[in-house]
Parts: sequence; structure tokens; C-alpha cells
Amino acid sequence: MTTSNRPTVAIDELNPLASSVSGAPSILYLGPTTSARGDHEPKCFPDLLLDQVFFSITKDRGDYQLLPFFYDHLGGVDDIKFRHEVWGDLEEAALLDGIRAFASQMRDVHQRLSWSVKSTFVQHRRALRLDAADHYCSAVTNLANALRAANLKSRALLRYRDSLAAYASSIAFEQLASETRSLKDQLSQIRYCINLKGLHVRVVKYEGEADYGAEIEETFARFQQSVVKDYRRSISDWPDMNHVEAMIADRVALLFADIFSCLQSFCEHESDFLDDTVTLFEREIQFYLSYLDFIAPLKSQGLAFCLPDIQVESKEISAKETFDLALANKLALQGTPAVRNDFHLEGEERIIVISGPNQGGKTTFARTFGQIHYLASIGCPVPGRAAKLYLYDELFTHFGKEEDPTYHSGKLEDDLLRIRAVLNQATTNSIIIMNEIFASTTTQDALALGTKIIDKIISLDALCVVVSFIDELSLLGPSVISMTSTINPENPIERTFKIVRHPADGLAYALAIAEKYGLIYDTLRKRITS
Repeated sequence: MTTSNRPTVAIDELNPLASSVSGAPSILYLGPTTSARGDHEPKCFPDLLLDQVFFSITKDRGDYQLLPFFYDHLGGVDDIKFRHEVWGDLEEAALLDGIRAFASQMRDVHQRLSWSVKSTFVQHRRALRLDAADHYCSAVTNLANALRAANLKSRALLRYRDSLAAYASSIAFEQLASETRSLKDQLSQIRYCINLKGLHVRVVKYEGEADYGAEIEETFARFQQSVVKDYRRSISDWPDMNHVEAMIADRVALLFADIFSCLQSFCEHESDFLDDTVTLFEREIQFYLSYLDFIAPLKSQGLAFCLPDIQVESKEISAKETFDLALANKLALQGTPAVRNDFHLEGEERIIVISGPNQGGKTTFARTFGQIHYLASIGCPVPGRAAKLYLYDELFTHFGKEEDPTYHSGKLEDDLLRIRAVLNQATTNSIIIMNEIFASTTTQDALALGTKIIDKIISLDALCVVVSFIDELSLLGPSVISMTSTINPENPIERTFKIVRHPADGLAYALAIAEKYGLIYDTLRKRITS
């Protein structure tokens, strides 16, 4: 039996962005990664509600510290495709079931290790560590078998399969598994008797004494006339141990000194049996599993997710049946599916200006545009039946904020300062999303300022979405297109939340309202002259 000299490493102490820990291959990163790019939340998250989305995705997996993975915008197409391949492999049900079983077994391992640290009784601690090692060996073996049986195509899982196979066949792991099985078998064969006399407890070896319980049941069985209440109590599987149980365990250890001496030796030289090859995979696979669990209820409502085609040269982008992930998650709790929308940009088109009635889904569409581009940049499936999206360098957002009376500057000045900061940092490869800018000023000033800003974005040749009440901004050139929120023509106050590619015409909505309430010129004239 070999002694491990590796330092103890807990799940949450692993570098969340390391693609190689002591040679362990990553299933998230194609090549070595040393920079902590995902150490803080991107500034765009609150505006796009991605902070809410990723909190919901990771809240039940706090031990794995997954948020840094979701903060890490990837910079290369091949890095994204590396993750796309894994998503493809996980569509195989048998493989996914095997990986979920592995994850469950590893949670049991960590739980038992945690219990062993907290226990105050020596034999209890050792038993829990042995049980943890047994679950660990089973988890590794089962995962290796699941990967070997799967029709893997992804580079990530193929290279991990080879690495895990090498570890599972190593002398160190085989000795760990062999000693664990041997100790479990020996301990399971121990038989002893407990003699109780008042408050005195005496523990002795089992010498073939009769089972008094069985004899009593046999004696009284003849008197049983009907089904009666069962007064027997099952032994609790609660992992804790009281002082009486601990004292009994100590006496048993004295009676079977050789076996318990082996258990002590095992726990001393296998104090750290968790291997980096296993723990890194355990953590990184949660990135995939957590996202799959999050979108499962949405898919059950008929909402589609797809792996987008990633563009780096062309800015001709599109999406079909896409939707706001944060809103969809909220609506799913009410059993209501989210409204889906399409968009596309072709040729020299770069900027979408969205207009239409209030509360019509314009801001939701703008958030959707940002969300799906961000999700695409971290290699995740995006909401939609199909999508072709651009791999940006930075994603900037400018959403209107309530005026803060503690600020010395007014809302307009604050808007201008924030937009200037965005435009100073943006490049031709950036995406900019602006929602209800300059709503605090006059229409004339808003048009003048909006025109200057869009002209700047046009000169950058950056992709942009602008939500505005100024229809004229959609007419600033061939690189700008108009999309409008629609209404029910039979009931103009009813929103459809559909955003369609259509020339902006604020008067159309006003006319529909006037017609509904009989306020158009012809109707009023007839009423006056009648």
C-alpha cells in the first residue's frame, strides 16, 4: 500500500479556471489557462438580468463555486466549439445518466468526509472515511465504465476518458480499491453480543448464541390471530453517534484488534485519497449539469435551445424563436411559456432600433439580444430554434436608471457620461445595447443626441441594439434597421410582445387607439354634425 503525499484539496479550493491541475485534463478549457478572467461579475449582468439567471443556475451547487465559469467570456471559436462538442455527447441518455450517478456518488463521498471531520469519536471517524473511500472507488469505476461504453466524439471527454482509465488502472487506485473492499468485507463479518444488566453494558464476541429475538417471535407466533401493529423500531441511519454507541464501538475494536488496527492504518496513510483527475472533472461537469437542469423545465414547455453558429468575420447574425431566459424562468413557475421572437441582420446592417408602445416587450427583446450573445460566448446552448451569433470582444449595456437625488449631476448628464465611457471603450468587435436613452429630455434634444451616438457606432461598425421612442433614429442609414413591438389590431391596448422587422410609425399606434375610442376625424365630425 502506498502513502499519498498530496496536500488535501477541497472542492471549493480548486482554481475554477485552471485547465490543468497536476496534469488533470479539463472538460471546459481546450488549452492551459492561468489568468483569472472569471473572477468577477461582468458589468452587463444586472442590465441583462444574467445575474439572476446564473444565481438560479448555481444556487443549489454552492460547494462547487460555479459562478467563475459563467463569468468567463471565451475569446476563441475553437474554445467555444470545444464545449459544444461536450453538449453533443451529453445528448446520449446513457452517458448522461452515468455522469449524474457519478456526481451523486461524489456528493456522498464529500458528505461522509465532512461528517468524519465533525465526529468526536475515533472509530466513527474511521468508519466514515472508509465508507467515503468505498463510495469514491465505486464512483470512479462506474464513471470509467460509462465513458468507455459511450460513443464519445468530443475532444474533452475523449481525452478525459483516457486519463481516467489510466488512473483507474494505476497501482495506487487498485490498492485503494482492494484495501477498501477487504476492510469492508472483514468489518461486515464481525459479530458480537451486547449484554445489558441495569446500567451496565458488556460487549463480548459472538460464540454462536441463539437469537432470542427469533425464539420469542416463534413462541408467540401461534397466538397471532390477525394483523397487529408492529412495535419494532428501525435503526436510524443518521450518521451521528452517541456516547453509548461510541463506547460499544471502542469495546468491539478491542475484541477485534487486528481488523481495527488495519482500519487505523488505512485511515492514516489514505488520508487524502481524492485524485485531481477525479475532483477537477467532478467540479467542471457541474457547469454542464447545472445548465441542463435549469433549462429542462423550459424545454418541457416547448421552448427550444440550440448550439449557435459562431461568427468572427461576418456580422450577418440571426436567431429564430429566441426569448428572454430570465423572464422565461420566471414565467415557467406560473406555467406560462415565454413569447418568442426572430431577428436577422444582413449585408451592412449593424444596428437595430426598436420602437413601439410602452410595455410591449422592447426592453425584453434588447435583453434577449445581449443574453444569447453572452451565452454563446461561454459555449452554452442559447434560447432559440436556430442562431447565428457574433463572437464579440466586449458587451456594453446602457439601461436607463432612476434619477438619484444624492447625485450632483442630473439624469441627462449621467446618461451622457455613461454613454461616453461606453463609446470610448467600444471597438468594431463590440456589442452595444442601449435602452430608453435620453428619456428625460425633450424629443428634439433626444433626437440630436441619439443621432450623434448612432453615427459614432456606425463609424465603429459595431453591432448595436437601441430601444428608443424616437422613430427617426431608425432612418439614419443602410446600417440601421427598424423593429417595432406589435399590438392586437382588434384591441390596441393589448400587447402581443412580438417584435417584428417593420418601419417605425408611432402614428399607427396612436391612430389605432383613436379608432378604438371613436376619436378619429371622420367619427368626431359625424358626431358633431349629427
